[in-house]
Amino acid sequence: MTTTFRRSSPSALGIDAAGVDRLVIALEGAPGVEPHSIMVLRHGEVAAEGWWAPFAADRVHLLYSLSKSFTAAAVGIAVRAGLVDLDATVISHFPELDAEVTDERTRRMRVRHLLAMASGHRTETIERARQLDPTNTVRGFLLLPVDEEPGTVFAYNQPCTYTLGEIVRRVSGTSLLEYLRPRLFEPLGIDDFAWCRDDSGAELGYSGGYTTTDAVAALGQLYLQGGVWNGERLLDQDWVAAATSTRVENPDEANPDWSVGYGFQFWMARHGFRGDGAYGQFCIVLPEQDVVVATTGQSLDMQAVLDAVWEHLLPAIDRPGSTADDERLRARLAGLALPPVVGGPLGDLPDGSASVAGSPSARLGAGLEALHLSHDTDRGWVLTLRDPWGEVVAPVGDGSWAIDGATATSGARDGDELSIDVRFVETPHLLHVRWDLASGTASAAWETEPLHDAASTLHRPAD
Repeated sequence: MTTTFRRSSPSALGIDAAGVDRLVIALEGAPGVEPHSIMVLRHGEVAAEGWWAPFAADRVHLLYSLSKSFTAAAVGIAVRAGLVDLDATVISHFPELDAEVTDERTRRMRVRHLLAMASGHRTETIERARQLDPTNTVRGFLLLPVDEEPGTVFAYNQPCTYTLGEIVRRVSGTSLLEYLRPRLFEPLGIDDFAWCRDDSGAELGYSGGYTTTDAVAALGQLYLQGGVWNGERLLDQDWVAAATSTRVENPDEANPDWSVGYGFQFWMARHGFRGDGAYGQFCIVLPEQDVVVATTGQSLDMQAVLDAVWEHLLPAIDRPGSTADDERLRARLAGLALPPVVGGPLGDLPDGSASVAGSPSARLGAGLEALHLSHDTDRGWVLTLRDPWGEVVAPVGDGSWAIDGATATSGARDGDELSIDVRFVETPHLLHVRWDLASGTASAAWETEPLHDAASTLHRPAD
């Protein structure tokens, strides 16, 4: 866990705590929004922070596409070191593909175009790239002819970021993680960052990053400070200016905070700029207010999260607060929690165990092959989930969350009907398991579908 930031209070930093309190209430009450953490910085100090149990400050959280902003930082550091030229063509970094890549517009694609999601493609290319080459994403991407001149059209496009990661790996001779560790993570005090890798062993770059909420806040604070940290310049000032201003217009995006331009792996917003990831992972930077907001969650309505920040936090900045409101907010933040499953006690499990296996005629859902329940005097109820990649074994809390490794599990019973929720607490995701003990049938369903994992792989990857 990072320990860089000094802890203060909203009123000491010129924020009305009542506004932050209303923000928290709004996040908890908004349909389609489930917050897991929030951290508000002003002037580089923590004004407010909280985690909804069973999520916790020292636990990493899957960032999804917020990972892109960390990959971009690696490019920015490499630019400062003279290893990468933004105006170099992409193909120049992959000479082994020179003879194969014949499309003239693809050959004119530059590094800066990848950073701005302006490769010239009109739509996402990840699946088409994988179809062209299942083992080499960069090759598949570069063999796809582009639709428009690079730099002229925006399309959110995962292979752009993956290719940036591969460029950094090539010019540095090491992995993204190893490149960033002494140059970004250690200076910022980030001591836990992991990345999902593909079959080649390369970090995804565009997704799959795992880190803590305050690490997200630290990245935002670095950009807010123009690339300087504790007197040391980590990113060039002109890089920060380019990364955090519109490089390509994107007016066709549906939501208002997604249609005001895109920088270098940062979205512009109606207020400031941000990195974000699926299901509500946000790094929001408000330069005019000298504020950074970091959040994690499981939210289907990401626009609603931003709307709540604009409605409740922005008006609270530079508005007089009180120590009494500070204390009320502190108490609320200390008691944040997601409710366990509601119902009667679990009681005894008939015959000591129960199992259900999937079949073509009786599918369990959520990609599972089998479910198993057992009960013993030492551990209580235990749920086992099996999918094609492995097993998850999780004790079940009776009216509470039982935290074990990367899961927090809660169950309740109504006669022979069991309801068990499994939270994968290093990710946004929640699995609902429903079991009819009388009929011996069970089913599982995701609250939010994992984008590149199964139940047994929803945890911080090994370094």
